[in-house]
Amino acid sequence: MTLSRKALLVHLLTASGAVFAMLAMLAAVEEDWALMFIWLVVAFAVDGIDGPLARRYDVKRNSPEFDGVLLDLIIDYLTYVFVPAYALFKSGIMPGWTGWFAIFVITFASALYFADTRMKTKDYSFSGFPGCWNMVVLVLFALSPNFWVITALVAVLAAAMFLPIKFVHPVRTKRWRAATLPMALGWVFFAGWAALVSFDEQSLAHWGLVVTSIYLMGAGAAQQLVYGKDG
Repeated sequence: MTLSRKALLVHLLTASGAVFAMLAMLAAVEEDWALMFIWLVVAFAVDGIDGPLARRYDVKRNSPEFDGVLLDLIIDYLTYVFVPAYALFKSGIMPGWTGWFAIFVITFASALYFADTRMKTKDYSFSGFPGCWNMVVLVLFALSPNFWVITALVAVLAAAMFLPIKFVHPVRTKRWRAATLPMALGWVFFAGWAALVSFDEQSLAHWGLVVTSIYLMGAGAAQQLVYGKDG
């Protein structure tokens, strides 16, 4: 198979994320939250695979008729932002005005962030919270905190999108990658497990999600503390 065909297949793999986003949305409309998160986890896994493949087969050179970066951003907005925001609103875990607050703040701030040309640092980490609301909302469904806690968290993370706080990229950030990549893979595993057991608090998936989420959320900031502002 030629490089151009392999590069095209990578674009097709990326585009499949739109299908998973639609399947997740259909499940959300039916309020089948476990199935919705399963589709979002599948989309998350595809997103983790297509980037390394795109670089390996140099899609910019070998399949330039499609803009892989733009395609990825469109699908990320659907799976990372739009569907999870709807789930927060529709599920009832944020009642009354708090649900409206969440969907407006999440969709608005994320649209700006995804268009921000400064979102990546020199070491390919993210500058500011990278809009991974799919991960946040899944953990919120698993932990079921008070809606005031959720409201405060949404506000803090939305503001953190535009603060000089680093968040590691599981694949591209080289520093601590030996720990970060297994943590990211572990998060995917525990997220899928938690969804399959309908977020049973007695499941080990519950605590696996907590541990891996804490690491992924804090590793970049920890690097800045240890190695300095550009660390």
